[in-house]
Amino acid sequence: MREVEVKFRVRDAESLQAALKAQGIALGEPIHQDDQAYAPVGWRFGDSKLGVSFVRLRTVNGRHFFTLKQPRENAQSCLEYETEVADREQMHHAIVHMGFYPTVRVAKTRRTAKVGDITLCVDDLDGVGTFLELERMIPADAPVIEAQRQLAAFVAGLGIDAEHTDETYDSLVRAAQG
Repeated sequence: MREVEVKFRVRDAESLQAALKAQGIALGEPIHQDDQAYAPVGWRFGDSKLGVSFVRLRTVNGRHFFTLKQPRENAQSCLEYETEVADREQMHHAIVHMGFYPTVRVAKTRRTAKVGDITLCVDDLDGVGTFLELERMIPADAPVIEAQRQLAAFVAGLGIDAEHTDETYDSLVRAAQG
C-alpha cells in the first residue's frame, strides 16, 4: 500500500465549510501540527523530489512522530513510513547525523473527516492559507494518476472555488517566506 493525495488551495474557507456540510461531511476538532521538514544534504528546493527520501518530525498534542516520505510518480504519491518517537530533540540530532538538514518549519491547524476510504483534511497553513487535502491508500501496483484523478473529481463535485496544486506544504511555506 502507498499513499496518494491531491491538494487544493481554497479561496473561501466559509464556502468550503458550507459545501462539506451540504454533503453531510462533519470535520473533527481542530488539531495543531508542528512539523520540521528535512531534506538530504545536497538536495535544494527546485531540485526534483522524485525518488528522494525526505523526513519530518511532527508534534501533535505533545506526541512526536518521525515520518519518511519518498515521492514516486509525483510529489503527491509517496512511499511512506511513520512511527512515534519519545524524544523530539534526540530524534532531530539522529536525523542530522543520518545526513539530512532542516529545511522549513510547517505549522498548521488541521481538521479531518473520513469519507469512505478517503481522508479529507482542511488545513490552515500558517502564513500561507487554507488548503483541502484528500488522501487515500492504494495498492502498490494501482495506477496513481487515476486515483488522483478520482480524488480531484470528488473535490470538483463540491463546487468550491479551489485551485489544484502539486506543491508540498514545505515548498509552499518556503515560497511564502520568500
